[in-house]
Amino acid sequence: MLAAGLNEVPLPGRGTVQGTGRFWAGERKSVQGKEDHMAMTKKTPSKAATKPVAKAASAKKPAVAKQAKPAAQAKPQAVKKPAVKRTPNAAFMKPLQPSATLAAVVGSAALPRTEVVKKIWEYIKKHKLQDAANKRMINADDKLKPLFGGKAQASMFELTKFVSAHLS
Repeated sequence: MLAAGLNEVPLPGRGTVQGTGRFWAGERKSVQGKEDHMAMTKKTPSKAATKPVAKAASAKKPAVAKQAKPAAQAKPQAVKKPAVKRTPNAAFMKPLQPSATLAAVVGSAALPRTEVVKKIWEYIKKHKLQDAANKRMINADDKLKPLFGGKAQASMFELTKFVSAHLS
């Protein structure tokens, strides 16, 4: 016998649970989900049983030719903007004077920062100073060693840091 205010709720595979209608989160979802699913699914007769009997051949109506839409009703095409040539950043294009150490590699003329890095890479490739095992590392020769701060090897990612220290 149940006390007042308590109801008995069947749970699949667990028997019944007595309580005030409150469930643990997992139990409530499982019971509600099954009830909702059962309410939504109705038994309907199969399609084969509900297929109508083929009608006797009747006189077919002549097909109506579809008219093509006029060109004026076609969607207007998006107007493309003319390509604008990008202007380089003025800070990169400003000519800077290299130090004596850097001038031994790239020359003594004032160059933009981008050109200095290009000339250093030309020097590295010409003298085959890239490490064979690890291409990210640059082996310093007599001219590059003072540029790299005395290091025998430097990463290619450190190259711009070393270069900026020698430009003014």
